[in-house]
Amino acid sequence: MNKNVLYIGIAVIAGLFAGYLIFGGSTKTSTTNTVNSNISEDHNHSGESVAQMWTCSMHPQILQPEPGDCPICGMDLIPAETSADGLALNEIKMTKNAMALANVQTIKVGTTTSDSENIISISGKIKMNEESNAIQASYFDGRIERLNIDYVGQEVKKGQLLATIYAPNLVTAQQELITAASLKETQQELYKAVRNKLQLWKLTERQINSIEDTGKVLENFPIYATVSGTVSEKLASEGDYVKQGLPILKVSNLNSVWAEFDVYENQIAQFKVGQKIKIISNAYPNKVFDASVSFIDPVLNTRTRTVAIRAVLQNDDRLFKPGMFVSGKIESFTTSPSGQLSIPATAVMWTGERSLVYIKTNPNEPVFKMREITLGNRNGDAFTVVSGLENGDEIVTNGTFTVDAAAQLQGKKSMMNKDKMTTEPEAPVMKITLPQAFQISFKDAIDHYIDMKNAFVEGNSEQVSALAKSTSQKLKSITKDGLGKMEKAHLTKSIEMLDAIGDNPDLENQRSLFVILNENFVPLAKNTKGLSEKLYVQKCPMADNNKGAFWLSNQKEIRNPYYGEQMMSCGSIIDSVQ
Repeated sequence: MNKNVLYIGIAVIAGLFAGYLIFGGSTKTSTTNTVNSNISEDHNHSGESVAQMWTCSMHPQILQPEPGDCPICGMDLIPAETSADGLALNEIKMTKNAMALANVQTIKVGTTTSDSENIISISGKIKMNEESNAIQASYFDGRIERLNIDYVGQEVKKGQLLATIYAPNLVTAQQELITAASLKETQQELYKAVRNKLQLWKLTERQINSIEDTGKVLENFPIYATVSGTVSEKLASEGDYVKQGLPILKVSNLNSVWAEFDVYENQIAQFKVGQKIKIISNAYPNKVFDASVSFIDPVLNTRTRTVAIRAVLQNDDRLFKPGMFVSGKIESFTTSPSGQLSIPATAVMWTGERSLVYIKTNPNEPVFKMREITLGNRNGDAFTVVSGLENGDEIVTNGTFTVDAAAQLQGKKSMMNKDKMTTEPEAPVMKITLPQAFQISFKDAIDHYIDMKNAFVEGNSEQVSALAKSTSQKLKSITKDGLGKMEKAHLTKSIEMLDAIGDNPDLENQRSLFVILNENFVPLAKNTKGLSEKLYVQKCPMADNNKGAFWLSNQKEIRNPYYGEQMMSCGSIIDSVQ
């Protein structure tokens, strides 16, 4: 028994020793390998984790050390470019993901030909054809006993009974006719004169003969429609007394309508009467209607700096309703000289003094560099280039401001500065001098402006109009004494734009005018001292068709007046007014 215990003990000791030899060394080796592997992994990736930053393709000013959502628009963040090895001075490189998400597009610059198409896109509305409007008037004094037209929009036909009128003068004239009829053998001239008077009151021969034959006087006389059409306005009601010649109804023939467009002052030379125009309605997006320019307004609208052009559309099927929005495409009357370089208007950025484009310097990589160019005339949606580009150069045509924002973040040459950026870009305003009396009065206008900006944020066009008018009144009451030529120009243009906003009920048109207003109002505000609160100059790079536009706010939080709820937080603070 003692021997068995001894044998068991020896076997246990031997097993433990064998296990140590087998597993102990392996564990040590594994542990060593694991440590080395961790060290290797740390070595390989630690540099990346420190250097890798994440940005938004639409708002490249956002830089975060970890992936996530953009705090402005909510889009997924993408890896930011972390290396610029091999890039020349002021060149920038974007990732392919950033290019795709920002929809950055490029084209190669080419020369124009004499037969190249220069298509201009314009927007407008359907209006009633005033040439086919008619007024149904009362041809004698009287009281409307019954009006057979119940509502605007009702269809009437020629000869339809419109109203019944009690006319004392007509009663007297009928009695004169009955008397003259009995004397027509001896008083032929008198008889003819009485009949002519009734004819001038638009009584028909049949009505006159009926009165003469029956010898009965009609107290309530019918009025019949002289034209067919649609009632566009009721100008009288039952029980009203009307004078001879005063209108009762306005009738419009909608078998033809006007498509009326507004074109800007710098486009006037590109239009002429007779030009073919293709019209598309929002209601029928798959149909194209052909028309011709029939009228160009000879007077410029000084508020909006636009001229109205008009085309006549046949509307037998009643497809077009007055008030509809339509868009038109028309070939420019002027053409570029053959052989000149031409680029899309969307490729150009303006700073007020310079015209800039981004050129792709590497045909195989998304590497870009800003270049200043000189432009010629605008033809349709394209510019001719006088200098700065060569045939075959590849330029950015869509997403230009995204590329420019990336250049600013990387400290490269960009739109906001000619040299390498070292500080935050300032608002595009100039230093001007304002008299003390002007500044004191201008502060009240700023308060009205802020209220108007908030109405833009809410998308309330009626409130925008009202506040624009009140702001304009404040500016008009300020004396111009002591103002320089430039300061007067800013003030005059601000008043002009405010009046235009106040008179324009369409929110999108108001926002377009708001862009021009801010270009003139903000410089005045920036040079006004002693404000009751700090103001922020904020900018949305996507406003004004991706040209960028700024505004004033008394809140640090971005609340975009150009897009409202659609892109409430899009924008950034670029300056402030103490």
